[in-house]
Amino acid sequence: MISHLRGTVAALTLDSAVLDVSGVGYLVRCTPATVSSLRLNQETQLATSMVVREDSMTLYGFGEREERDMFELLQTASGVGPKVAQAMLAVLEPERLRAAISGGDLATLTTVPGIGRKGAERIVVELRDRVGKPGSAPVAAGSGGASWRDQVQEALLGLGWSAKDADKAVEKVAADLEPGADESVSTLLRLALRSLSKA
Repeated sequence: MISHLRGTVAALTLDSAVLDVSGVGYLVRCTPATVSSLRLNQETQLATSMVVREDSMTLYGFGEREERDMFELLQTASGVGPKVAQAMLAVLEPERLRAAISGGDLATLTTVPGIGRKGAERIVVELRDRVGKPGSAPVAAGSGGASWRDQVQEALLGLGWSAKDADKAVEKVAADLEPGADESVSTLLRLALRSLSKA
């Protein structure tokens, strides 16, 4: 997976940037705050997270590693995909998100477009014990870097499963996880393989 990119800003839109890295232009989806911090033709480095789907591979870019880690952690909650996670970071800084989730502040979470009260309650229940206290870093599942979903999906693809099957298995594991569970990626991979063998 691509953890960060360093290159020259070749183009900017409202929600993305193109980084020229040694002659290769990488399209990176960014929050408005990240886009506004970039300048055309200047070198920059973005922390990145790659989201792989059956029909696409999308890079998401962040000015700070903390934002990227929060983006990946948010996606471990049921019903939160990359677009919703990015919207959450567009509206709330990581520190405010951490405070809202750890404190069960549903009013703040529902200010994000696409998140209703039930969705906010689910995020609080599933992430409260893992998001860390305000002022600390989030506790991500597995070890560093990519979210457990990305790691498990990548492993399944490497084992020869189709992207569609891998995606279904990851979603099944995510749905079955107990709130607050902190399983290792290897355990989650075994659960995904078990669900595929039953299918």
